[in-house]
Amino acid sequence: MEESKLVEEAKSGDKFALERLLSDNYPILKGYVIKMTYDKELSKDIVQETMLRAVVNINKFQQQGRFSTYLIKIATNLYRDHLRKNKRISYLEEDLPSNFSLENSVISKLRYEELLKILMSLPYEKRSAFILRFYYDYSYEDISKILDLKLGTVKSRIHYTVSYIKEKLKEG
Repeated sequence: MEESKLVEEAKSGDKFALERLLSDNYPILKGYVIKMTYDKELSKDIVQETMLRAVVNINKFQQQGRFSTYLIKIATNLYRDHLRKNKRISYLEEDLPSNFSLENSVISKLRYEELLKILMSLPYEKRSAFILRFYYDYSYEDISKILDLKLGTVKSRIHYTVSYIKEKLKEG
């Protein structure tokens, strides 16, 4: 069934449609949150809270993009709130693949652990834009909507992050 039809049915009270929307988008949400937080327990909490808020506020969802975009926006805001409250970040070391390659030629040869260290040295604002672009292939426009940023700011953050990664590779 098409996502827009599922959304309409979920808004009209169809619990099966809502469950399908959430389960179809769960892997995307979970992967995004794990990459943002690198904290297994925190990621579970944020995913759970995101799903809860999506259920409670399903009628507020405007079908301007994918449902996963809506979930990622909620999760990003929850993570931002968490960072404001807690200044420390713990790292997720387990349950990650030992190596990983991205399609983007700039970082395709990096081992996943190296990329993890480089990304974690960046502020979440730059990390989130990069993850959305290169892990999930969101357009700059979608990232702009998700993160509530101007398009130029998104492009700048991604450009900065790619340049930073290149510089770190030269050092290493």
